[in-house]
Amino acid sequence: MKTATLGELAAYVHGNVIGDDQISLTTVNSLSLAEPGQLTFINNVKLADKLAESKASACIVPKDFSEADIPLLQVENVDLASARIHNYLLEEAFQATGIHDRAVIGADCSISEQVSIGALVSIGNRVQIGERVKIAPGVVIGDDVQIGDGCVLHANAVVAYGCTLGKRVVLHHGAMIGSDGFGFATDPQTGIHVSKPQVGTVRLDDDVQIGANSCVDRAAFGITHIKSQVRIDNQVMVGHNCVIGENSILVGQSGVAGSSTLGRNVILAARAAVGGHIHLDDGVMVAALAGVHNDQKKGAVVGGVPAVDVKKWGRAAAAFTRLPEMIREVKRLRKEIDRLVSELKPSDKKPCS
Repeated sequence: MKTATLGELAAYVHGNVIGDDQISLTTVNSLSLAEPGQLTFINNVKLADKLAESKASACIVPKDFSEADIPLLQVENVDLASARIHNYLLEEAFQATGIHDRAVIGADCSISEQVSIGALVSIGNRVQIGERVKIAPGVVIGDDVQIGDGCVLHANAVVAYGCTLGKRVVLHHGAMIGSDGFGFATDPQTGIHVSKPQVGTVRLDDDVQIGANSCVDRAAFGITHIKSQVRIDNQVMVGHNCVIGENSILVGQSGVAGSSTLGRNVILAARAAVGGHIHLDDGVMVAALAGVHNDQKKGAVVGGVPAVDVKKWGRAAAAFTRLPEMIREVKRLRKEIDRLVSELKPSDKKPCS
């Protein structure tokens, strides 16, 4: 297990230590679970009381937090610093175990010696695999696939024929890269659906991560392109010919229909849906369960179905919850209006002489 002093960790994240900077730490843990020798974190001074109850040996804190019974590491961004430190402490040197004797390797492959390929892995023909690549048991790799240095393919992931993975790509369990896109033409006479061949490919750029059981469809023609540093959560669907811009985040069960494009730093919250042939510009944020049916300008924040400005959607959602009371009030007002109108009508009776 890797250890580091608090001073070393402070230098790593450009932080400032209050207290003993020589204390040795092994990992990062939550306030309630941390043990002696471990580092914890709080991102709000209101959690000071809980910190006092923690068994942690040191704590990562915001710049405005300076008093505690244990050493503190002050940083600008607690979440970012704790993530970087945790990764650093968990990092292990790559162990090249080679190719398991129960793996199946096709013809004319180029595979680095610095690999770890598990049992029951199936690798097609003409596959190229770079250095320090880890491929877990049950992974299937099709013909003519290229896998860059430092990639990790977890158990049962699939990379279909002709796809390209850049450096340090991570595919979690059951991820499917390069399945056929959903394209067909319907015969109006018979109702029969005729599948359109999907002959394009998928390209994942450097440092992309794809969650468990997520699907990225190959292009009908050309490339479905996931650009660098994209994070795709579990059970996400990316349709054929989509382009997902750098640093974008697609949260669990969200989906992007075919030929849509996302700019840089776009966020789709859980179960958000983007229709086909739509463009979301840089920095667009889509709220959970929203349905986007038209292009969105840079920095737009939208929600609802169909998606509109999130503030307008919030007001509409609040009004929706009051509909039963509003309907009752409208019925009451209608009765009152009818009563007033009936009183104002001239009498049909003739006045007495």
